Amino acid sequence: MNAPYDTGTASATTLTVKSSEDMRALGRRLAALLRPGDLVLLSGELGAGKTTLTRGLGEGLGVRGAVTSPTFVIARVHPPLGDGPALVHVDAYRLSGGLDEMEDLDLDVSLPESVIVVEWGDGKVEDLSDDRLRVVIERAVGAETAVDPEDGAEDVRSVTITGIGDRWQGVDLSPLG
Repeated sequence: MNAPYDTGTASATTLTVKSSEDMRALGRRLAALLRPGDLVLLSGELGAGKTTLTRGLGEGLGVRGAVTSPTFVIARVHPPLGDGPALVHVDAYRLSGGLDEMEDLDLDVSLPESVIVVEWGDGKVEDLSDDRLRVVIERAVGAETAVDPEDGAEDVRSVTITGIGDRWQGVDLSPLG
C-alpha cells in the first residue's frame, strides 16, 4: 500500500479558487473525471471548502439529495439519479482510529460501484485503495483576496489535486483549473 503522501503520485495540479461558487464549479469539473471505484480524500482546515467541493461533485455526478456535511452521521449515501455512480460522502473528523474504526461503514463494499469522498481521511482510509485522488484545500497566501457576495467571507483558496496510483497515470488534471 502507498503511504498518504507518497511515492505513487501519477499526476498533480494546483489552482486558485476565489469563491464558494468557484469551489462548487471545480467539484462539477472534477466529477467528470471520476468513475465508480474512485476514492477521493479531502483535507483542509475547518471551513476550507471540503463540503462545498463535495456539493459540486454531487451536482456533477447527478446524485439525489442535497449534499451536506455528514459530520454527525459520519456518512451519507447519495444514490444516482441516472446511470452514474452513487456518491458516498464520509466525514472522518470525529474518528480517531484508522480503517478499523470505519469498518462498520462498509466502505470497502461500497467502493466498487460508488465514488467515495472522505473529508479528513488522511491517515485513516488510504488502505481502501492503492489508487486515490488527494485534494488539499488551503487558504491562499499572498493571493488577491476575493470576498464571497453570499457571506462576505474571504474565500481565496489554493487547491492541490494529486492523483495517486495506476488509476491516475496519464490523467491530465491541469484542465480542472
